[in-house]
Amino acid sequence: MKIYLTAIIKAKEEHRTEVLEVLQNMVIKTQKEEANELYSLHQGIEDKNLFTFYEIWKSEEGLAGHNQQSYIQDFGKLIDEKLQEKPQIYLTEII
Repeated sequence: MKIYLTAIIKAKEEHRTEVLEVLQNMVIKTQKEEANELYSLHQGIEDKNLFTFYEIWKSEEGLAGHNQQSYIQDFGKLIDEKLQEKPQIYLTEII
């Protein structure tokens, strides 16, 4: 079963550039993953500190493998210091 994921990330103003660079690196590397079908990053128009990922994964196992990648782990190290709050993650399926 495909997994549709939306992730909402809010960077602290003073760390926005650094967070954006990490997120853009995640896009480059994730799009090469076999289990990934879509991995797009969006930035808020009114709030430039707001980033949203729209993702499609071929399976739960593929998503689990993605979450073990070093570049995803590196992003996790930014959460407490560089983000306003923990990312909001929504897993969905088409109905």
